[in-house]
Amino acid sequence: MKFRLLLSLFIFSIQHLISQTIDKEKLLEYYESQRYADAAQYLQSMYPSDTKDTKSLTQMAYCYMMSGKLPEAEKSYLKVNSIEPENVPVLFSLATINSRRGNKAKARAYLSEIIRLDSLNFNAWKQLAGYGENADERLKYLKKANTLNNTDPDVAYDLSMTYRELKQYPQAYEVLKTAIAADPGNFTLQQAQLPVANQLGKYREVVENGEKLLKENTDANVINEMGQAYFYLKDYQRCAALFKTLEDLGVRNEGTLYFMALSYRELKEYDKAEIYAKKTIDEGISNHTSIYYTALGGIYEQKEQFSNALEAYKRGLTFSSSPTLYYRLGLLYDFNLKQAKNAVNYYNLYLKNKPDPEEKDQIEYAKARIAALTTTKELVKK
Repeated sequence: MKFRLLLSLFIFSIQHLISQTIDKEKLLEYYESQRYADAAQYLQSMYPSDTKDTKSLTQMAYCYMMSGKLPEAEKSYLKVNSIEPENVPVLFSLATINSRRGNKAKARAYLSEIIRLDSLNFNAWKQLAGYGENADERLKYLKKANTLNNTDPDVAYDLSMTYRELKQYPQAYEVLKTAIAADPGNFTLQQAQLPVANQLGKYREVVENGEKLLKENTDANVINEMGQAYFYLKDYQRCAALFKTLEDLGVRNEGTLYFMALSYRELKEYDKAEIYAKKTIDEGISNHTSIYYTALGGIYEQKEQFSNALEAYKRGLTFSSSPTLYYRLGLLYDFNLKQAKNAVNYYNLYLKNKPDPEEKDQIEYAKARIAALTTTKELVKK
């Protein structure tokens, strides 16, 4: 009932602006059913196309924006902006439209204009931070927004993340502490504070707050931070138990496995320590590492830095027995290093390591080169 009354009053306020009579009931129906496109079309039919009435243009622009017709909304707002160039709500709407359309430069320009007009506009600073080109620029905008409202949870969270990125942990902690004090039930802020507190050595605090958060929700990030805190508190049993929980949940990485290996070592459970040390090594090695070294070796070959290429290829073999690497080494020894014996050795290793059957041409070439090199006097000499 209250919503209907407000809409009726708004419609009445614009009715006197035009000579034609607006059907208030029809317009009210459009709003209540959220048929903003129909509302915009209806309003447009009631005003001349060259109208300069800013209230009418703003109303049409809003309906277009709400209906997703952003080009039409921008056109109407630009008309208002040309008549009233320092209208802050219109500038915000233009910034929003351009943000939704992916035109960050324009959105940023409108927000900057708002700040020029009103340097204490919290929302403008807050939104502008989203267009910062680097951490230092985001920090500048977020600090200003936080100064204007240090309890806003979104700004506090983003500012703390930026401080963390810049490794400014005390500042990140204080920003979150203030925001949490204003909203003790904000679990997102409390969770964001855990890794910062760990960095600052506040391990007891991490454990205490982590336990409270786990009562609300079993979150892997919270368990991870608590596990680290227990390790530094030298409670290796609890540390290992928490990271084992993560492993059982299918959540593990190089870091969690490493803490488990160290914890079991401190507990003198050396068999388990050995298992997790090996798991840590395996986790730290990418399945694609040998491919990366293959690419690096190829680059060195192109630069005619053959010793570096040799080192790269052999380094790649320490991660996996890649047929491709064996083949590349065969070619390198064959044509660039002129070491026939080594070339034959690597061609053979290539064939023994089950190359892809689709590499038919390479397989045949390797066989042909082995045959050619093993019959040359050069091979005998070397």
